[in-house]
Amino acid sequence: MNTNKVKITFFSRSANEAFARGAVAAFVAPLDPTVAELSDIKTAVSEAVTNCIVHAYPDTVGQIELTAEVQENQKLILTISDKGVGIENIERAMQPMFTTGSPEERAGLGFAVMKSFMDEVKVRSKPQKGTKVTMVKYIRSR
Repeated sequence: MNTNKVKITFFSRSANEAFARGAVAAFVAPLDPTVAELSDIKTAVSEAVTNCIVHAYPDTVGQIELTAEVQENQKLILTISDKGVGIENIERAMQPMFTTGSPEERAGLGFAVMKSFMDEVKVRSKPQKGTKVTMVKYIRSR
């Protein structure tokens, strides 16, 4: 089995969102993704990390853990997790236009964006324990 895996932990500061995007882009580069695939991955990572920054730790700074793994058949698995406030109702939170943030500042499209750009998106969460978002993207062989 030809796999590779990396784990990064960083603070929930907005400056680290770009870092997370870039780190994942560098990690998947050996798979030779298309520009569109790379853009999809970076956008999904951006949304997941931003959700942690804005919603998981609304009044404080906490830890975000990002794991990227490549498995056989160019299967990329990304996991972004936090130990923040958690999500009370995952099904509701995944509906487009739902936000716990200010409607003037947040569109409530984070999970919808992740689902549209990745092949699979799973969310596990417990109130006051945190949230774990797992996303899968199959990088097409050229």
